[in-house]
Amino acid sequence: MFKKEYLHPNEGFSQVVIVETETTKTLHISGQIGEGNDLESQTIATFKNLETLLKECNSSFEDVVKMNTYIVNFNPETDLPIFRKVRKAFLGTENYPASTLVGVTVLGNRNWLIEIDAIAIIEK
Repeated sequence: MFKKEYLHPNEGFSQVVIVETETTKTLHISGQIGEGNDLESQTIATFKNLETLLKECNSSFEDVVKMNTYIVNFNPETDLPIFRKVRKAFLGTENYPASTLVGVTVLGNRNWLIEIDAIAIIEK
């Protein structure tokens, strides 16, 4: 048996869906974006938004087991080093979650350059 809690519901989605069993809480965090004029500033803001939601759920990046990243007009030679530098600043250098990075042509708003969703598991 499990229960679901919806954190910060919006029109058509919630920022986080918390699925709770007797022993764990699983956080399904919707795609987060960030403000800024370039990929680096938006990536920093996006990770800060993820961090805020994790903290609100008494969690941290250490609990994240899966991340999906979407970068607009992805160029591996220039964008991957930027992404990795910011990710390292927030996640450290060990025990990275399973990750997928996908280059896309556009996100939900043409000003967004990056979007990241995540799954975290917390033992009770």
